[in-house]
Amino acid sequence: MSRTMIEVNDVTMRFHMNTDKILSLKEFITRSLRGKIRYEDFTALDHVSFQVKKGETLGLIGRNGAGKSTMLKVISGILKPTEGSVATYGNVVPMLELGSGFDLDLNGRENIFLNGAILGYSEAFLKEKYSEIVEFSELGQFIEVPIRNYSSGMMARLAFSIASVVVPEILIVDEILSVGDASFQEKSRARMMELMGGGTTVLFVSHSLEQIREMCTRVIWLEQGHVRMMGSTDEVCNAYSA
Repeated sequence: MSRTMIEVNDVTMRFHMNTDKILSLKEFITRSLRGKIRYEDFTALDHVSFQVKKGETLGLIGRNGAGKSTMLKVISGILKPTEGSVATYGNVVPMLELGSGFDLDLNGRENIFLNGAILGYSEAFLKEKYSEIVEFSELGQFIEVPIRNYSSGMMARLAFSIASVVVPEILIVDEILSVGDASFQEKSRARMMELMGGGTTVLFVSHSLEQIREMCTRVIWLEQGHVRMMGSTDEVCNAYSA
């Protein structure tokens, strides 16, 4: 029996949101002091539970605002759930907002070490993998250029190359395969398949049902923060399409 790698128990995530259109800090402070700011609670996830076994690739599907990205952030430890608990058993590499840990004033080389450290890699490990990262990113001499001069595609390629250099036990992926041009997308897809084939447990969000069908062993359909359906890839994708 495969061991459990991710355990999501009765997770609810509520956000306390300001509903007024406040255009300046001054207006915000004035209204706060008068107690005139209106808030309402928004429930992004509502009592969600599931488990993911070792080596499984679980897909999350649903419309925009269904709670998919919030779920990934809760499992990655970026957000703490309002209720319920999440347990992960193994090192987690989240590929969410690619390049969010980059410093625009530093060049590509410096950002490899900065971003790698944020992901928890040691300096010795990054030095050992440095050539491999640069080669995969296809940035060549641009690696010495400050990344504020990079296109969004170049930045995404560098971020993907850093994030995918290890073989993580748990990989969390949000719409990753749309980075760069067509040939780089194909290369990143192949790299993802390689990680999955190596026993990595993957949680994968994509708007492309084609990608979900190709890559996932099981699928959860989220709707307005609830689990609408959970089951085999074909069964859930067919119901979602219908």
